[in-house]
Amino acid sequence: MNWSELLMPNYGTPSVTFVKGSGTELFDKDGKRYLDFLCGIAVTGLGHSHPRIANAISEQANTLLHVSNLFITEPQLEVAATLDRLINIGSDQSGKILFQNSGAEANEAAMKLARKYQGVGKHGVLSAYKSFHGRTMATLAATGQPEKHKPFMPLPEGFKYAEWNNLASFEGAIDQTTGAVLVEPIQGEGGVNNASSDFLQGLRKLCDEKGLLLIMDEIQTGLGRTGEWFGFHHADIKPDIVTMAKGMANGVPIGAVWAKSEVADAFEPGDHGSTFAGQPLATSAARETLRVLEEIQAPKLAKEKGEEMAAAITNIDGVDSVRGLGLLLGVEIEKEGLVKGDARDLAQDCLKEGLVLNGVTPTALRLAPPLTISSEEIIEGAEILEKVLKTRKENAS
Repeated sequence: MNWSELLMPNYGTPSVTFVKGSGTELFDKDGKRYLDFLCGIAVTGLGHSHPRIANAISEQANTLLHVSNLFITEPQLEVAATLDRLINIGSDQSGKILFQNSGAEANEAAMKLARKYQGVGKHGVLSAYKSFHGRTMATLAATGQPEKHKPFMPLPEGFKYAEWNNLASFEGAIDQTTGAVLVEPIQGEGGVNNASSDFLQGLRKLCDEKGLLLIMDEIQTGLGRTGEWFGFHHADIKPDIVTMAKGMANGVPIGAVWAKSEVADAFEPGDHGSTFAGQPLATSAARETLRVLEEIQAPKLAKEKGEEMAAAITNIDGVDSVRGLGLLLGVEIEKEGLVKGDARDLAQDCLKEGLVLNGVTPTALRLAPPLTISSEEIIEGAEILEKVLKTRKENAS
């Protein structure tokens, strides 16, 4: 079948058809092996085809698939309790969970919750330039990338943007309609840009002073990937709302919004809902994923392997610098390594050599491999990148 006759071209021309995966490895339809350093964009944190996740999905599929949110199903409660506990490590506060199907839906629900809590007239959301919060109309409006807005204007009103890591810029952008501040602890799609602890601590203080809600978008950074259970833990702050999705169920679509109890209780029956959100198949996968993540001490593993990966890549000829935390890394490429293209072209060259990653900006690659990646696989992937950069440099001379 010709994909272009069946699928909308939203993701460009696909260059590989993958048919199987195991751990950090992927295999295409011709049997070629690849190392997956992208993890479905920070999703399959336990690697492909993890046996415990597969068994949990199979057992649930043979038990109960769907009954709607008019009823409680058994896997939901453990997942909600675990997420609340992990978010509140080192804190005496508690909160409540609302399940969703994706990260964009989680952010959408979080912004609705903020509006309901703050009341009429305090509907505004302030986010950062270069941020990414989703592709629904409201989450696109919250995304601080004006070039992405143009084809879909007019967008919902009430959204403003400030400079990343610039507390004064955020303070200056607040007006009488602002009700919430929405930020990522590391901007993923924006280029793997770390928020400083001083910036996040300053935002927390600013929100307290102005009566605003602080929403942390942990969709890409949550659940151990950065070396802490959640990215905001690096700054030792307490958000009012936390959104999460990608790493929750190791590839099964699910998202969630956590809010401290006072804020969560603003939602009443009928205020927000979703037919499939938190259904048993997704929550059973999430339940087993969370169990395994805790057993393997995911944050500790991500920190250790992230340090290994950064060390293996930093000294490669053609690499300018490595940024990020844990196993969410941005690799800035020197100009010579980008001759005849940008980082997206470089990522395609790596793919041809059997390494999956992506160009997240014109000059940077994003790495987000499974947290279970081995030291040998880190070395192998670094050698592929080094080979590709060397070949590009030789071809350019």
